[in-house]
Amino acid sequence: MKSDRWTRRAMLMLVALAAVLSGCTTYVTTQVTAFSDWSGNDASRTYAFTRGAAQQNSLEQATYELLVANELATHAFRQVDPQQAHYLVGLSYGTKTDTVSVSQPAFYSSPWPGPYWGRPLDPWGPFGPFPPAYVTQAYPVFTHTLGIRITERTSGKEVYNVLARNAGDEQSLVRAMPYLARSALADFPLGNGAVRTVKMPVDKNAGVSNEAAGAPAPVLPASTPTAVQ
Repeated sequence: MKSDRWTRRAMLMLVALAAVLSGCTTYVTTQVTAFSDWSGNDASRTYAFTRGAAQQNSLEQATYELLVANELATHAFRQVDPQQAHYLVGLSYGTKTDTVSVSQPAFYSSPWPGPYWGRPLDPWGPFGPFPPAYVTQAYPVFTHTLGIRITERTSGKEVYNVLARNAGDEQSLVRAMPYLARSALADFPLGNGAVRTVKMPVDKNAGVSNEAAGAPAPVLPASTPTAVQ
């Protein structure tokens, strides 16, 4: 019946919307784009972080550096004094807020008296079907980004530049950062111009704590990030 078809469509849209916007999402999906001129024979992966003027003396910056340092360590990088470092690592990050409008069908009962009166979700009346109205609702979407730029200290040559970006209903950049850092450096080094999507399981305890920046960084699930494409 036509009413069943409309009801089924409405339910599918509501389920899809809930899956996208609810806080019960089981995976974080991150898009990663990399530009690379990395030498595969590099045996001296020593580095130091470099900061822009606005990042000096920043606890937020220090916290994110800890997360990135943990991921770099998994690829044999060792943090040393800036004067001894082979590479300099710079970070850029931010959050952008957008609004997404979603139209959903809303079914109302027939205005005519009859045996179907009082069934607000039934589009059928005694004289046939009534088409649904559509209700548009706006939802905030937060896009978080992390850029990691690696240059040679002595020459200033850029050898690796990667950008990780994810979007959803999570407002906090600090909660998103562990996933951004791990996704950005998964399978390092990627090829030049590589674009891929990484899916990671959500860990409720993966958020960065309010403790001092010198405390150990949060550890994400041990499972390997999944490259979707």
